[in-house]
Formats: sequence, C-alpha cells, structure tokens
Amino acid sequence: MERRQRLSRSRDFDAVYRQGRSASTRTLTVHWFARGAEDDGPPRLGLAVPKAVGNAVTRNRLKRQLREVWQELAGEVPAGRDYVLVARAGLAEPAETREHAWLVEQVREAIGKVSTTP
Repeated sequence: MERRQRLSRSRDFDAVYRQGRSASTRTLTVHWFARGAEDDGPPRLGLAVPKAVGNAVTRNRLKRQLREVWQELAGEVPAGRDYVLVARAGLAEPAETREHAWLVEQVREAIGKVSTTP
C-alpha cells in the first residue's frame, strides 16, 4: 500500500471520527467519511490498534497484516472515502493463529457493513 493511500495526520483521523459514520463487528470497527465530489481518488486507510490488543510487537504485526489485507481487498472498497479500521482486543491472537483467509473475511465483513449502511 502506498503512503499516499494512508491516513497519517491526526486531523484526518479526527475528520473521519467526527464527521463520518461507523459500523462494528466482533473483531473490528470501521469508521468512514466521504471526502467530497472533487476528491474521488482511491480510498485511504488509517489503522488504530489500541494497547489493549497487545504489546508493541503484537500491534505492529497486526497493522502489517491489516495493511496487506486492505491491499488485497482494494477493488471491493468504494473510492473517494477515508476509512479507519479499529482493532478490538480479541483480534491479535486469532489473526496470528488462524489462516490469512480468516483475517481477510473479518475485514471483508466490516467493509460489507459500510456498503449496506445508508
């Protein structure tokens, strides 16, 4: 995933949290915000993995896995929006012990809630 397709500034995260919408699954919460008609570029992703998920090594590993999954699912994600994926505390262990396909399905389920929410 290219750096310009990531959210990195706190003001971008704040805009998504304050002005956007959210949907949750058991393992992830996804927040999204439509950037506007003039900016219909590729979707941008921000990741929030709180300390409750694990130590720094665990959190960074999970972020790498989530970025990889996001890149795989890029064609299924509506463009022109900013997204923030928030990992819940129970995600790190199953993401490590189960197959990669399990994590793909978890992210796909969260993205599916974005498409079905008005």
